[in-house]
Amino acid sequence: MQVDLRILDSRLPGWGFPRYGSDLAAGLDLHACLDAPLDLAPGAAPILIPTGFAMRLGDPGWCGLVAPRSGLGHRGLVLGNTVGIIDADYEGPVLLSAWNRNQPGTAPITVAPGDRIAQLVLVRIDRPAFRVVAAFPETSGRGEGGFGSTGQQGASSGTAARP
Repeated sequence: MQVDLRILDSRLPGWGFPRYGSDLAAGLDLHACLDAPLDLAPGAAPILIPTGFAMRLGDPGWCGLVAPRSGLGHRGLVLGNTVGIIDADYEGPVLLSAWNRNQPGTAPITVAPGDRIAQLVLVRIDRPAFRVVAAFPETSGRGEGGFGSTGQQGASSGTAARP
């Protein structure tokens, strides 16, 4: 597969973009293309941070997933939409919606120009044919217990699961 990239910020090649952090890394490092350090206050509204490039996958069998970097997420820097999806036909600049999820009163998180703050993972997707049915031809036995109901006896009636 070949992905078309347009470099929108001339600093990116100097920061090593595009590159994976290691030979076995799944995610391509994304850099904050800022002109000055940015302080993200705890609990403040998300801020769009440019990554300095645009891309086009062009193949409907692929999409891009933008995820936060693990260490930064642990310290409180997360993406506004948790995981971003880049469709195969998107051709615009890649922007990161970032915010500081820490409690008010804690220190801001500073993002400096060139910081690696997220990662892009390219994944295969399938677009199945859908069939609308009045009832399922066979049942799984799981039923309609809702969130977290797998393996819980009485989950649909609100009773607690057995240890």
